[in-house]
Amino acid sequence: MNVLVTDPIADAGLDRLREAGYEVQTAYDVDGGEELYEAIADANALIVRSGTEVTREVFEAAEELVIVGRAGIGVDNIDIEAATDHGVIVANAPEGNVRAAAEHTVAMTFAVARSIPQAHGRLKGGEWAKGEYLGAEVNNKTLTIVGLGRVGQEVAKRLDSLGMDLVVYDPYISEERADRLGAELVEDLHDALARGDFATVHTPLLPETEGMIGEEELAQLEGGYLINCARGGIVDEDALAVAVSDGTLAGAALDSFASEPLPEDSPLLDVDDVVLTPHLGASTEAAQENVATDTADAVIAAFNDEPVLNALNAPSVDETAFPRIEPYIDLAETAGKVAAQLLDQRIESVEVTYEGDIAAEEVDLVTASALKGVFEPLEWQVNAVNAPQLAEDRGIDVVESKTRQSEDFQSLVRVTVADGDEELSVEGTLFAGDDPRIVRIDGYRVDAVPYGHMLVARNYDEPGVIGLIGTVLGDHDVNIAGMFNAREVYGGEAITVYNLDQDVPDAAVEDLLADDRIIEVTEITLDEANGREQE
Repeated sequence: MNVLVTDPIADAGLDRLREAGYEVQTAYDVDGGEELYEAIADANALIVRSGTEVTREVFEAAEELVIVGRAGIGVDNIDIEAATDHGVIVANAPEGNVRAAAEHTVAMTFAVARSIPQAHGRLKGGEWAKGEYLGAEVNNKTLTIVGLGRVGQEVAKRLDSLGMDLVVYDPYISEERADRLGAELVEDLHDALARGDFATVHTPLLPETEGMIGEEELAQLEGGYLINCARGGIVDEDALAVAVSDGTLAGAALDSFASEPLPEDSPLLDVDDVVLTPHLGASTEAAQENVATDTADAVIAAFNDEPVLNALNAPSVDETAFPRIEPYIDLAETAGKVAAQLLDQRIESVEVTYEGDIAAEEVDLVTASALKGVFEPLEWQVNAVNAPQLAEDRGIDVVESKTRQSEDFQSLVRVTVADGDEELSVEGTLFAGDDPRIVRIDGYRVDAVPYGHMLVARNYDEPGVIGLIGTVLGDHDVNIAGMFNAREVYGGEAITVYNLDQDVPDAAVEDLLADDRIIEVTEITLDEANGREQE
């Protein structure tokens, strides 16, 4: 597997990938466009920071790409929708630099409140300007936190301990969560800013947050200080420069900008009470090692078909819960494959049902795998990343249901596919904790080992039918590894499921269907996900 790294990351991440046996190519000088398309053509993973624009064209040029890892938090340079369309996982590393970003925010708060850079510069220039700077203390002041994500929470903890009152604006958090941090949740941004002596920004850059703090919002913070160490573009920089220069704000501190490097003609550079740093929030040795190794771990997990922690467009699962659901991932995919091939109709809906102990788990990843199994026989380019999106794009209804009750098994997964008029269910469970079995097909109780070649025959329950099937398969040199027969009533219809060691020749299928007692024969090849039904 090949890993392409187009933005510098710490050697610890590169070393981890190489130790795992992967080929790592660094291309820090690669330009965008055709040069990037050529470099990524054979890559299985791409690791970037903020310098590489990962557009839809990049995904179209990278047919072998499995994952894009962002060594950091922000992913506004990655087209996640395009990644999902191409079945590529996008994962970031939000934890590795949280502490560094929070500490830098606190540092910038003190820097602007006490005019530290300005006083330092004048002293280095030979001036003793002791009487010209009257700073502001943070004790007993109100801090407005815009965005209570990971960094916002860490900032809240640190500044709360320094005696600040906390006000939070975040439309995506609960009042209970704010209360746990000793903060008051305010529903309106203007009201929250009006309450603050200081305001810090910790939101991602999204269409709804771009330019969210402009002239009107800055006016609410009259006499206060604004600190943005999140993403550029959230704060209107021109409006901020005016607000500080005309005294609306006492000062501002920024570590990220709408355009980086900061243009030489930026009005922020001309305002003395604005403190600026060149996007240093994550620039600590520990933070850089953490995000590099976290990103490497995400790539390794993706290559090993394991859940990717911090995946942004793929179902994920807590690392401690993964061992409990892992066996059901392949089982659900297999049940989906079998169900889709047996129905052999246009699929309009898929229902995945969990019964028993498995119903207590987070099963998004299992459901996505079931959808993958359903769609693979349709020859769609599908994986667990894009399966839910494929269902939505094609108008296929997907239902997930759970019940802690299970009549026969400790845990059961059922995949039901329907074309509007007919539906068919395949149910699976685990014997002895890790031995997968298909235990019902279309309501018939069976016991089939889900691997390799399977033959499912619908037949009339009459003497000699099973013998006929065995004879025909033997005549065509197909060895039977296992079989199970089920019926509803004596003399009615029955299902016979065979595990086979070889593919079934067309001639064998024709011989079987020549007998009036055989209603239908479906061959299912689980490892290649192709099947055919003949009547």
